[in-house]
Amino acid sequence: MAETSSAPPEHYVRPPSAESEGRAPGRGRLTGRRILIVGGGQQVVDAATDPVGNGRAMSILFAREGARVAVADRSREAAEATCALIRAEGGEALVIEADIAREADVARMVEEAAAGLGGLDGLVLNVGIGVGGLGLAAVRSEDWDRVLAVNLRGPMLCCREALPRLENGASIVFISSIAGLVAGSRLPAYDASKAALGGLMRHVALEGGRRGIRANIVAPGLVDTPLGRRATQGRPSRGRTPVPFGRQATGWEIAYAALFLTSGESVYITAQTLAVDSGMTGIS
Repeated sequence: MAETSSAPPEHYVRPPSAESEGRAPGRGRLTGRRILIVGGGQQVVDAATDPVGNGRAMSILFAREGARVAVADRSREAAEATCALIRAEGGEALVIEADIAREADVARMVEEAAAGLGGLDGLVLNVGIGVGGLGLAAVRSEDWDRVLAVNLRGPMLCCREALPRLENGASIVFISSIAGLVAGSRLPAYDASKAALGGLMRHVALEGGRRGIRANIVAPGLVDTPLGRRATQGRPSRGRTPVPFGRQATGWEIAYAALFLTSGESVYITAQTLAVDSGMTGIS
């Protein structure tokens, strides 16, 4: 009788594609579009090893696909760094410094983007913070209020200001998290804000539908970004979470999902949430 091994099979790791690594050429999927990307900069954790973040990947990818992009971030330096990368590839980009927790900043940001790009027909909201201790017992009121001001109130203000300026047929994409779909982050304010973002998105889709303006959510799972690495430093168990595909996503993989929901390829999709998590919310 043949000898059999009782060792568990090696876990398959989904290999990255050219798109996963940001090496794929543009295909003109957003030619002529004018898109404001809120949160298009990137925080630095280790400049020598930091992977691309979601916002920077989306900004570069959208420009590579033919869009003119306004990159907004609370850090002008971070937004300028993203725009420099876009211009190095021959793209067009506009820098806007704004903190969406401040109502006046939001109104100015949308005005500057519309004026600088000559109109708006796309909006991506890539914002989110998670602060405070783990678990309900560690929640402080000031942390709760700060998280909801950025993660929920901020996107509401952005949509309130942008919706009247968006062209008919425009697209709005909220970058959320699977923390809005399943428990797990252990940050109550973060989870609650991301779940509530779904309600906001559906309302925006309802109002926007009268003019063919679509609104959808991309909900990333575990992503290897500078912020993701910082989160893992604070909570090492995050890095040990089983992932069906054997690795975390890249910022480029989140960017391609947002590209799909912004492009004409998804013209009949609105009020939906797309989890980009290798199946963590569906099969894990």
